[in-house]
Amino acid sequence: MNTKSECAIRPLLAVSSRGSNSESESKNNNCSSKAVSNSRKPFDTPTATVPLLDQRFSQPVQGVFPQKRQDVLKWYGWGYKDSQFYADNGVIGFKGDKYPLEGCTLPYFTDWVHSKFNLRVSNKTAYPKMPTEFPAPTVNASFLRDLEATKLACSRSGEDRLIRCHGQTLHDIYLLWHNEFKRIPDIVVWPRSHEDVVQLVALAHNHNVVVIPYGGGTSVSGSITCPQSETRMICALDTSQMNRMLWLNKANLTVCFEAGIVGQDLERELRKIGLTVGHEPDSYEFSTLGGWVATRASGMKKNVYGNIEELVVRMRMVTATGGVLERECMAPRVSCGPDFNHIVMGSEGTLGVVTEVVLKVRPLPPVKRYGSLAFPDFDSGVQFMREVARRRCQPASVRLMDNEQFILGQTLKPVKGWLANFFDALKKAYVTVWKGLDLTKMCAATLLFEGEAEDVRRQEALIYEIAKQFKGFPAGGQNGERGYILTFVIAYIRDFALNQQIVAESFETSVPWDRCSALCRNVKRRVEVECHSRGIRDFLISCRVTQTYDVGACVYFYFGFKHTGIADPVATFEAIETSARDEILASGGSLSHHHGVGKIRSKWYEKTVSSTGSALYLAAKRQLDPKNIFAAGNLLTEQKWQEESQRSGEAVAPQDTTVAPNSLVKAKL
Repeated sequence: MNTKSECAIRPLLAVSSRGSNSESESKNNNCSSKAVSNSRKPFDTPTATVPLLDQRFSQPVQGVFPQKRQDVLKWYGWGYKDSQFYADNGVIGFKGDKYPLEGCTLPYFTDWVHSKFNLRVSNKTAYPKMPTEFPAPTVNASFLRDLEATKLACSRSGEDRLIRCHGQTLHDIYLLWHNEFKRIPDIVVWPRSHEDVVQLVALAHNHNVVVIPYGGGTSVSGSITCPQSETRMICALDTSQMNRMLWLNKANLTVCFEAGIVGQDLERELRKIGLTVGHEPDSYEFSTLGGWVATRASGMKKNVYGNIEELVVRMRMVTATGGVLERECMAPRVSCGPDFNHIVMGSEGTLGVVTEVVLKVRPLPPVKRYGSLAFPDFDSGVQFMREVARRRCQPASVRLMDNEQFILGQTLKPVKGWLANFFDALKKAYVTVWKGLDLTKMCAATLLFEGEAEDVRRQEALIYEIAKQFKGFPAGGQNGERGYILTFVIAYIRDFALNQQIVAESFETSVPWDRCSALCRNVKRRVEVECHSRGIRDFLISCRVTQTYDVGACVYFYFGFKHTGIADPVATFEAIETSARDEILASGGSLSHHHGVGKIRSKWYEKTVSSTGSALYLAAKRQLDPKNIFAAGNLLTEQKWQEESQRSGEAVAPQDTTVAPNSLVKAKL
């Protein structure tokens, strides 16, 4: 970008200094961080009229996890080390003071697990221990020499390498538990600024070293899973230390963050000054801004705040050839050919490294109110969701659960006293006798309203009026709040289930309204048929509608089965999920609504975007990354990537690359 235009758009706001790049940062606090000539003023308007951010707000953010993230997070699964479901004397409990179920025993959930999976939970199976030996690193000696000269923080520890070789797919976690990863990153590097990333990527390009950007590690598409057949040295570029708020423009309500900031950290910093981005994906506690951009993420409150593509104003992506892909101006909309923001969004780490992102912000809503609705059956609930979308009156969040998920949610309640149980019995009688609902068919929707008090009041009245048209009725704000917050707790069930010989995972899609109900029925039926054909009797398949649009909705499926006696449960699960995805596509659904393609859905990518679309992506890839150093292996199939490597000789390792003679190295590395 030229200096003149850069001066014209950069906000005049203070940025904290950090590391070796403080001088350039103090000169320029735009999303672009190149030095600016002091002969030009950043604004045409007088400086006194510019809404400055107090410098104390532009400090490094205390992140949810440190550089050694295993000190806080589980190395073998989801979430915090001190939070998990457990079994004690045959009863399931939950520990973890960050969640509302802290210290609760869950006998109803225990009974549900037994009835659904014919399983008595046990605490006899231990969780895995960190290995003491790790796959030997591939070493590019000249790269390491040049990297040492940069003084960038790095580690070749087996433990640091192992925990960054995977995401959160069932496949990843199963391999991790059984210590079956053959290829993991050879080095982990922690850049602390955009300039550090430029320097690191240039070194990797010069020495033909693979770079895999690694943010929160929450991917459920295999997008950050280390490619097992890669022969070059692999560098995991951990963005966790790039988490500053660089500037805020209060007049425009825009903010610039470094891409490594975690969702909950980003929101916490903004709430201190009365603002919010409002982007809350289910992984919000641990996923990063850069990851949201790379996967085209969606949040639970997108009805008010928008999906990530509607929140991003501008971004910077460092490419292998040394260029930085960024839009020159931060106007609200431009007509300047194809929007390159959308080349970056969804690229899943294959085109470059996102370093800085400018986002829209809003004042914190003065009122936040939860609600819930009950419907006699799922189809009635879908019709309600469709009508709400048609009238464009969605609250911040509205999510419809089918009967299976409704029942599961009810079981995740602790035991109450006799008086509370008495009132619960009255409520059940009201639903079944007075309202005439069948507990084996009814479903529920959770609601979240945000805004000005009068606006929330009007919206609530309208939503409940629409629900009544489809035989729905209010089920209380407490149920709505509990259902919303439990989203973050439910993620911990997968690891507990795996410990109890149950493999489980979620997958999602988007679908037009006229096919929504049919798609849900078809996929459930297909999974049931696939399970029965394999002799699997104890399984769960359920769904929920989580997002609504003018023309369709997002649907989440949850699938799991008891794998006792099955030789390769993950391969079996993946075969059934593949059949389910085929059914989704045949029923008019998309390949993904927001999880992305990664590796596990790459077989359908070309058919989804057409061969011409796939070729267009490859053309961009060849231009931005001619050596394919961003070789995460996403979007295209492994065979396609091998063909691409053979075409240009990208996969040939340089002469200075060696592999340790032993397949394993001790933990002291």
